Amino acid sequence: MSARTQDQTDPLERALRRVRDEEPVHREEASRAARRLTVRIADEGLADIGYGSVDSPFGTLLAASTTKGLVRLAFPEEDLDTVLERLARTISPRIVEAPASLEHVRRELDEYFAGRRREFELAQDWRLMSAFARKVLGATYEIPYGGVSSYAEVAADAGSPRGSRAAGNALGSNPIPIIVPCHRVLRTGGSIGGYGGGPERKRWLLELEGALSPAGGT
Repeated sequence: MSARTQDQTDPLERALRRVRDEEPVHREEASRAARRLTVRIADEGLADIGYGSVDSPFGTLLAASTTKGLVRLAFPEEDLDTVLERLARTISPRIVEAPASLEHVRRELDEYFAGRRREFELAQDWRLMSAFARKVLGATYEIPYGGVSSYAEVAADAGSPRGSRAAGNALGSNPIPIIVPCHRVLRTGGSIGGYGGGPERKRWLLELEGALSPAGGT
């Protein structure tokens, strides 16, 4: 492929090259150049995935969004490089830190954590989920605020009544927790069960929604 054709078909690389050509000498200049590049990429729509931080009662979450919607919400202990590497491998390597593009995600999560929002209106991109996980998490998404279901019920709703264990695995690998409310799925009998973000966070979310009392009763 000629350099001319490459320039025409790879605007992100062209933008990167423009900033590299500025040859910043000092660390501060390099940092400013990087910020200019980030803003330029976001403004010109050259990236396929934008990511940024979101404050929560659990610490700083990582949110990532595509043109289709929110694709990833990661808890604080999840490694940033690992999360971004999977996004690059599965969806696109054109990833840029773009906090401004996630303002709507921050706003709705802030409202939810403050008890002022019961339903999320965020568009979502479910490409990180397998076909079966989409069925399981689709059924989970229908569980209302303040309600709970069981692994067996969710598996049945997903068309696999004997698939409780597989449903649990799909719930445990939910790439968009909280928004897709896998915390609302309990073990048969009402015990809290597992959670990708840990049982204490699961209990906290259920107490926030009124599904559990602070003492732990249902």
